[in-house]
Amino acid sequence: MTCPFCGYRQDKVVDSRESKEGDLIRRRRECLSCGKRFTTYERVDEIPYMVVKKDGRREKFDRQKVLNGLLRACEKRPVSVASLAKLVDEVEARLSEDPDREITTTEIGELLMQRLRALDKIAYVRFASVYRDFQDVEAFFAELQQLMRQKRT
Repeated sequence: MTCPFCGYRQDKVVDSRESKEGDLIRRRRECLSCGKRFTTYERVDEIPYMVVKKDGRREKFDRQKVLNGLLRACEKRPVSVASLAKLVDEVEARLSEDPDREITTTEIGELLMQRLRALDKIAYVRFASVYRDFQDVEAFFAELQQLMRQKRT
C-alpha cells in the first residue's frame, strides 16, 4: 500500500479485523518510512455470473428468477422446495465451473429439464411447454409421446 502521508510504498499491518457481515476486512497499517498509521479496507471483488439470452443480451444470473420458474412448473405437485433449490444449486455450480462465468439460457433450460424429468414428469412437461415455447398442440403432443417412449425403455 502507498502511505497517504508520505507516499512510501512499504508498510506493516498492525491489526486486522473482519466486519460483522464477513464481507470486509479492516486493516490498520503503519508506514515504515514516516511511522504514521492509516486504515485500509479489503473486500472480495466478485465477478457476477452472467446469462446470455437467446437474442445475445447478457444479464446477471438471478437465482430467484430460475427458482420462480421451477415453482410455477411444480405448482400443486409433490415436489419439495428443497429439491428445486438443489436444482438451482446445480445450475450455479455449472456456472462457477466456467472460467467465463457465463451460461446461455439454452444450457440452463436443458440442465433444468433433464433434472426435472427425473423428479416429476408433469412438472417437466409444464416447464418444457414454456421453455420450448410450444406453438401448437402437435408440438406439445410430440413431447408427451417422447416422454412416454422413454418411460417404456
